[in-house]
Amino acid sequence: MASLKEMRNRISSVKATQKITKAMQMVAAAKLRRSQDAAEAARPYARRLASVIANLATGVSGDGAPALLAGTGRDDRHLVVVAAADRGLAGGFTSSIVRAARAHIDGLIAQGKDVKIVCVGKKVTAQLKRPYGDKVVENFDLSAYRQITLSVAQPIADVVTKLYEAGDIDVVTLFYSRFRSVVQQVPTALQLIPAVVEGGEPASGPAAVYEYEPSEEAILETLLPRNLTVQILSALLDNMAGFYASQMTAMDNATRNAGDMIKRYTLEYNRSRQAQITKELIEIISGAEAV
Repeated sequence: MASLKEMRNRISSVKATQKITKAMQMVAAAKLRRSQDAAEAARPYARRLASVIANLATGVSGDGAPALLAGTGRDDRHLVVVAAADRGLAGGFTSSIVRAARAHIDGLIAQGKDVKIVCVGKKVTAQLKRPYGDKVVENFDLSAYRQITLSVAQPIADVVTKLYEAGDIDVVTLFYSRFRSVVQQVPTALQLIPAVVEGGEPASGPAAVYEYEPSEEAILETLLPRNLTVQILSALLDNMAGFYASQMTAMDNATRNAGDMIKRYTLEYNRSRQAQITKELIEIISGAEAV
């Protein structure tokens, strides 16, 4: 059984840890609000850009379609971009994204596909380099950036575009965590190339006929690379909000667990101290009676 001094040291240690986790919870809560606002502000632009591309794509087909929209026509070489966090202490946030990405990668390998991986975040790199070391072609460290902006997403988009234009890949899929609420972040797979074109926004009145200058193909050639960057940016912003939400929850749980440990250790300490005092009293009384 631990001595009283050891138990006091243990209680002091847990109290110090509780202060740290409580402080981290408060910092994560403050950063979550800003990150959530940034993620929600980026979504309307990304949706509207996708809608414009969808409307333009209806007038483009065949050999005239841009490469990022039409694809190569093959499904043999895949690039998987996995984006998560650069830091830990956020529960299973990164692990859930990596788990979904690994299931997808293993499925492609089982089908005989050629797979390349781009890791975004130090934690992702650490978890994927060991099982897929020869398949990781690039990794990005986001810890140096205080905010997620287009300048952060652009280098990632440039690597994807370079590999695609070089003919090294046919399909590009992005894995990230979609932020829905403070308690719900959903690992999501988003196909970037060929661009997934969903139906444009329905018109409220009679359908209008547009003449484009330059042509739809020329406009799409400009918009599709920008859309690639915007989709990556939106995913990174969702990741940031999801990370702080997970960290806030994890630190809240850690603070509560520390409180429970302090109560348990304090109870054990009081019982041991009371038992020691009782033992000393009995020894004193026994000694007095013997005299």
